[in-house]
Amino acid sequence: MLWTNVNEANRQAWLKQKLAGIPADSRILDAGAGQLLNRLLCSHLNYVSQDFCQYDGSGDGQGLQVGKWDTSKIDLVCDIVSIPEPDASFDVILCSEVLEHIPDPLKAIEEFARLLKPAGKLILTAPFSSLVHLSPYHYCTGFSRYWYEYHLKRYGFEIEELVSNGDWFAYCQQELMRLGSTARRYGYWSWPLAYILSIFGALYFKLSGHGLRKADDLACFGWHCVAKKKAL
Repeated sequence: MLWTNVNEANRQAWLKQKLAGIPADSRILDAGAGQLLNRLLCSHLNYVSQDFCQYDGSGDGQGLQVGKWDTSKIDLVCDIVSIPEPDASFDVILCSEVLEHIPDPLKAIEEFARLLKPAGKLILTAPFSSLVHLSPYHYCTGFSRYWYEYHLKRYGFEIEELVSNGDWFAYCQQELMRLGSTARRYGYWSWPLAYILSIFGALYFKLSGHGLRKADDLACFGWHCVAKKKAL
């Protein structure tokens, strides 16, 4: 596996575990579902997808773009902060790697609180620190654990789980692996040296093992959160 895929691989493994534990036939909203990456993980659930369906894969041509982006199978095409469903419509809401693409993410949290049944579950993932991607729909580089702990409580949620995806060392290794391709993309004459540096960096991380504790207090790929809406 390429190191640059570890972030996604860890996240999808965590989501698979959490979604598998949801009781069958529960009604779940996949908010900001994009290309329905997580639909297969919800095959035992009553799945409803939502997206604003304005990103086309090329965006404004800046930062990281994906090239192709198909949202033709989305159920609810609307703004994530104004979803046309009644109050308490869902048992679970999933919102994975979306918050950084919302101009006001707190309005989305408020909407999720409205849409969830009492004791319903909110499953969130978002980057701690991200490069610009899917621009111009990229409004925030990321979210710390303290963002979740502070704001979810304000909107009537109790955090049941909040875990980091990787740590500072994992994040550094990921970015070091990008060094050669990024230097080449932006026209640095020294890009061959960047690939060599990446190789030595990979060797360092392989030989260095792990420290006495995880350095997620400094940085990580992102935080994974399960929160429960407080019962009335």
